[in-house]
Amino acid sequence: MVKFLKTNKAVIVLQGRYAGKKAVIVRTFDEGTRERPYGHCLVAGIKKYPSKVIKKDSAKKTAKKSRVKAFIKLVNYQHLMPTRYTLDVDLKDAVTPDVLHAKDKKVTALKETKKRLEDRFKTGKNRWFFTKLRFWAKLYVFVFNRFHWISLYRFNYCFIMLFWV
Repeated sequence: MVKFLKTNKAVIVLQGRYAGKKAVIVRTFDEGTRERPYGHCLVAGIKKYPSKVIKKDSAKKTAKKSRVKAFIKLVNYQHLMPTRYTLDVDLKDAVTPDVLHAKDKKVTALKETKKRLEDRFKTGKNRWFFTKLRFWAKLYVFVFNRFHWISLYRFNYCFIMLFWV
């Protein structure tokens, strides 16, 4: 089987507290570990997205709107939706699997992740990653989890969703 979930790949979390949030894969565990005997990966993602910045905002307000909140989590492959995007942020040295076991290490890793994601946001690259999912995409993620078969039809600029269970 082809391994397409690789480091720096942007994904969408489908289940749990961060469902619908975007994340980037830091490290993969294809064969699993003793604690988690299934394929999973360590992801770092955006808990709170930056707000829209406009020209007339002051420097202080721009800095406040550009803030990001991050999360770090081990996620099962089944609970991730891969995207076509990759993110060139080096988080390997800041986020490691043993960081999740100690609270003080996790806090420092979260601060470092937040700093690196904010720096990446300020460069203006990867704009898709730093924007919230739109309503239809969130609905698709929700429906993707709940139903077996989904069909999306576009008709007169509105979506009609048909569900069969």
